[in-house]
Amino acid sequence: MNLSVETFFDRETSTATHVVWDKKTRHSAVIDSVRDFDPKSGCRSTASADAIIDFIGAQDLAVDGSQFDQLFEDGAVFHIGELEVKVIHTPGHTPACVSYLINDTAFVGDTLFMPDYGTARCDFPGGDARHLYRSIQKKFLSLAMDTRLFMCHDYTPDGRGYAWQTTVAAERAENIHIHDGIREDDFVQLRTEREQALDMPVLILPSVQVNMRAGHLPPPENNGIHYLKIPVDALEQTNNASGNDHGKHKSK
Repeated sequence: MNLSVETFFDRETSTATHVVWDKKTRHSAVIDSVRDFDPKSGCRSTASADAIIDFIGAQDLAVDGSQFDQLFEDGAVFHIGELEVKVIHTPGHTPACVSYLINDTAFVGDTLFMPDYGTARCDFPGGDARHLYRSIQKKFLSLAMDTRLFMCHDYTPDGRGYAWQTTVAAERAENIHIHDGIREDDFVQLRTEREQALDMPVLILPSVQVNMRAGHLPPPENNGIHYLKIPVDALEQTNNASGNDHGKHKSK
């Protein structure tokens, strides 16, 4: 198989960014990149992206297209060089989540985690635990048992090292939330109870305001400065059971 994968892990957001390329043509794509942001100062940087750009240059890879230049339907196919990529709509964490299948390898986005960490939270806008259960069961766990699954986040429970690659077989046997035999109603109850114990992620309010604009900041104010706004007393208080969260979401 001509597929190669190199992963870059950002500890501040617990994000695994995957560089995927066709070894024959050297065409590549970047999955789930990070724009560095310090919520204490409001300052941005491109350190994470620069490391990936340096790698792409060193490997003589070509990255086609530009930011958010294509919308895909469920089941659509596109190509990275000669690699055929199938788009899989996997709602549940949010209604817009998609994953990508390349031959025997799937990139699952913010949907499924390593077996000892379970599944993504479903209390973000448009999230739905039943949709998540069906997405995982029908779109991932129905694949061949030796299919490789690449996660885009990891939160290292119990102090183990960071990991982002597993298999369908391992998820079906060991995933603490959605292993073989768990019923949909039981999963929904588990996720609903878990959501009630989760704190709001530190970066959720800044990230939503940027993501809804396809990666762009809100327009500048009259003084020429861009602002990310925090609503006061507009959101429901949540428990602080999960401790500090420097990532995009905490989701065990």
